[in-house]
Amino acid sequence: MRPIICRPSPSAELVERFGDIDPLHARLYAMRGLTSADELDYALAQMIPVSALENIDEAARLVIENRDERIIVVGDFDVDGATSTALMLRCLKDFGFRDVEYLVPNRFDYGYGLTPEIVDVAAKRSPALLITVDNGVSSVAGVARANELGIPVLVTDHHLPGRELPAAAVILNPNLEGSKFPSRNLAGVGVAFYLLARIGRMLDDQGLAGASRIPARYLDLVALGTVADVVPLDHNNRILVQQGLTRMRAGMAVPGIEALLRQSGRSLTRCVSSDLGFAVGPRINAAGRLEDISVGIECLLTDDVDAAAGYAHQLDQINKDRRDIEATMREQAFNYVDKLGEQNWPDCVCVYDRSWHQGVVGLIAARVRERCNRPVFAFAREDEQVLKGSGRSIQGVHIRDLLEAVSTTSPGLIVKFGGHAMAAGLTIAAPALDEFKKSVARQMRRLYPGADFSGAILIDGPLPGSAINLEFARSLRDAGPWGSQFPEPLWSGEFTVVEQRTVGENHLKLRVRPVAGGNPVDAIAFNQAGPVFRGVVHLAYKLDVNEFRGVENPQLMVEQIAPLRDRPA
Repeated sequence: MRPIICRPSPSAELVERFGDIDPLHARLYAMRGLTSADELDYALAQMIPVSALENIDEAARLVIENRDERIIVVGDFDVDGATSTALMLRCLKDFGFRDVEYLVPNRFDYGYGLTPEIVDVAAKRSPALLITVDNGVSSVAGVARANELGIPVLVTDHHLPGRELPAAAVILNPNLEGSKFPSRNLAGVGVAFYLLARIGRMLDDQGLAGASRIPARYLDLVALGTVADVVPLDHNNRILVQQGLTRMRAGMAVPGIEALLRQSGRSLTRCVSSDLGFAVGPRINAAGRLEDISVGIECLLTDDVDAAAGYAHQLDQINKDRRDIEATMREQAFNYVDKLGEQNWPDCVCVYDRSWHQGVVGLIAARVRERCNRPVFAFAREDEQVLKGSGRSIQGVHIRDLLEAVSTTSPGLIVKFGGHAMAAGLTIAAPALDEFKKSVARQMRRLYPGADFSGAILIDGPLPGSAINLEFARSLRDAGPWGSQFPEPLWSGEFTVVEQRTVGENHLKLRVRPVAGGNPVDAIAFNQAGPVFRGVVHLAYKLDVNEFRGVENPQLMVEQIAPLRDRPA
């Protein structure tokens, strides 16, 4: 059972700074690091100025200079890459660019990023300019190959750079060393949006009336990519996400996003960030994991409603296949760590099986991390000699820095790597797996001797029974956008179990009543079926709105359930 820790309570003075905002909401915001109501202003005018991003004028001029030439956008095979690619193509075509295409490497044939091999594929189309989106800052060899062929490259990326930068014509990345851009948390699609906003302004100044307003039409794409890539939702990212959600709710989403929301049973008029992260995003990601992300990109590019519905259905089917594959791999991974025993878990857990699908190892790393509360790397075979790995981290451990330390202290052990603080990818030689396990555990102990492996659940405190109602649930839903490092409120309390049953494959459906007083309420605990709870239980939960057949009711989304007065039967 994971320990539960309450967030530090803010001072009354800090809560008062939020003015007329409901005190309970003000308390929630203060507990997430906000200091005034100004940080809740999500008007587009509050966005960090486009001009603040270094190299943006040079990047915009390079693109405009090639408006009458062929431009190829080279994307990545996840949701951030797909939305970045769709955003770039839609805007450039709306700007009147003559010839814009996209190319995304299939992960199984070419691997990640602008590799020399993918440059050779692009070169057959005779482009005048290559633009990378959500990749490129680590593509030293690929950019060198493009330079050999006389093709300039504009890199737009948000990943952390390595020791050597590619010799691109321009690199646009808020995480470059020395950058003074106030938010380093932009997703790849956020960087692309900034570039396109600058291009639109320049074209407007050159006489193309209305060009500066074009990128904002596609803020739904920016919101989707930002949420799905799990980048921290600082104020700037919350502006981008909220603006995109507003467009979706107003019926102005691209047909593909609308179709994917419908396909997943989510409401377009009431969609929230979690709908993007847990319903739309996984369906697009599944295509990149199992097949070809171009299905997802085409879904986001089409303006034909029927075509969008067809793509959404296709993506849903691929996602079902992904879930089946993941379930088998997850069971194998859990068996491995359970047999190892909690007392024998290393500081960084590594799991591998010859049969695993390399497109799904990132999900397995995330599931094992949830079970072990440690950084995890999951590996699959690329071929007999090479393993592809994906890592997921815990709070306080920068997983890309961890790989950097392994690479520095054990030169040649890692073939290549890249990523963020919480997620990273790498390639190693198959015979090097055991040495990697030892080295990464060694570096964990050296760099993070005080790492917290408890998996503590951070809550916002108890919620009065009188507040567990539909009105307050709606207010919490609308108080976001919630997401990474700006988490949805999580509460705890004691409840009497009134009813209990298992639904689906492994989900626990409950009817509970607050012990402190209040009306009975429905609750759902995903993937927690098994024990039968009687009497009083302690819940860690989110308060949500459940809609069924047009009727809304409050519902508890249970993170953890623990018996208090009766043991599970």
